[in-house]
Amino acid sequence: MDEAIKQDIVSLGRKAHDLTEAAYRTHPSTRGDAAWADKQRILLADMALHLLQTALADGALSADALKQNLYAILTVSDQFIPGCGLKASADQFDGR
Repeated sequence: MDEAIKQDIVSLGRKAHDLTEAAYRTHPSTRGDAAWADKQRILLADMALHLLQTALADGALSADALKQNLYAILTVSDQFIPGCGLKASADQFDGR
């Protein structure tokens, strides 16, 4: 990948990540609220941006970071696609 393009993507991703985390922190919903799913969608976007950062980090792709990203994405996604076993798939990446 062209380095200038990569840096543009990383920069835009960082800005999107900062905005997404700010939106999550200021979202007033708590578990059980009607708007909880909206807050979880913001969290899912945040996890996707972490994956972007991992994928485009300099050097070799970190298997541990990739596993953490996939674990988080699958765990959060499980509530949106019930019955597909996403949480069980996520547990394969949990190194605890």
